[in-house]
Amino acid sequence: MKRGINIEQFIKDHITLRPESLLAKDLDQYNGLLNDRIAGKSVLVIGGAGTIGSSFIKAILKYRPGRLYVMDINENGLTELVRDLRSSANGFVPGVFLPYPINYSDAVFTKIWRREGPFDIVANFAAHKHVRSEKDQYSIEAMMENNVLKAKSLLDLLLENPPGRFFCVSTDKAANPVNVMGASKKLMEEVIMAYSRHMPITTARFANVAFSNGSLLAGFLERLNKRQPFSSPSDIRRYFVSPQEAGELCMIACMLGESGDIFFPKLKEEQMKFFHTIADQLLIGLGYTPQRCSTEEEARTLAAQMNPDSDTYPVFYFTSSTSGEKPFEEFYTDDESLDWQSFNALGVIKNTKAKSISEIESMFATLYQLFEEPNLNKAAIIDCMQKFLPNFEHIETGVGLDQKM
Repeated sequence: MKRGINIEQFIKDHITLRPESLLAKDLDQYNGLLNDRIAGKSVLVIGGAGTIGSSFIKAILKYRPGRLYVMDINENGLTELVRDLRSSANGFVPGVFLPYPINYSDAVFTKIWRREGPFDIVANFAAHKHVRSEKDQYSIEAMMENNVLKAKSLLDLLLENPPGRFFCVSTDKAANPVNVMGASKKLMEEVIMAYSRHMPITTARFANVAFSNGSLLAGFLERLNKRQPFSSPSDIRRYFVSPQEAGELCMIACMLGESGDIFFPKLKEEQMKFFHTIADQLLIGLGYTPQRCSTEEEARTLAAQMNPDSDTYPVFYFTSSTSGEKPFEEFYTDDESLDWQSFNALGVIKNTKAKSISEIESMFATLYQLFEEPNLNKAAIIDCMQKFLPNFEHIETGVGLDQKM
């Protein structure tokens, strides 16, 4: 009975169904241009300890930048990033490689920007990324602060000495958003589009990153380590890319896009996967037979009684009933102008209508005033966001993911 599995190979065999990277042909086609634009350059990565940020770093290091500064509030994640890069065979780490456990909204970050710059390439991956972070007025205010308000403050700072390239990650959930996380990222897109007239800025909407930090799939591995049951919705499908593909996608968008471009992967609906299918395949790959349970309590009880030699593993799959969940995601809307020709594996949303910076500041003034209301509630924030984003159709069920196993 097997009890170990190669996650990278599992992703290729059972999730993406791609033996090589989705971006392989584009990387080969644009290899020379990428090398010209990255080699010897100074790079600043914000949120670089997370799955996508660290994958972006690994992608860009192949082109040998001259300096690399990495910021992240996750000190342990930064430590692991350093160990990973320093321990990788045939890996390149520039002579100036400085990871800092710093929040990009802190005063010390401003000091670094002004004293250590200029930076040729800046990429921001710091964000609230979970739909589950939408609970109440407090969690939504924190999400808006991180995903939207701080993003504008960063751009104002960058305007002092604009980088040659700035990239800020978005999400597929920004297209016709139904949850606050997706709507906050759509507002972030509105912000960066306003600034795209003043510096080269691109972004990307993309699929779930398989086994990324904090994801449901990564949670399966945690449940295995703690001998706890698997749990997932049975009716939710998602597009997936590997961590490597996520990093390469962001690098291509950052280095090869025109200011204002929004990149997305060319994936077909039939490539979406159900979470419970992946859970079953993972358990089977480990030598278990999934044992379906009808309740959370039954699953917990069976897991507690499981012995080390058991050949079955308890799972609980349920119909989704939580706020902000779409049955499946989409990358673009009907009214967006699309470029399907420039890249083999990527589409590009072009010519997005951009607000002025003054319009953005007026919008933010409304948000700041709203957050000062003493009796503010979740519904009032969502109502305000819907005025900014007419296509934001919030799905509210009164049940959140934190109420689920």
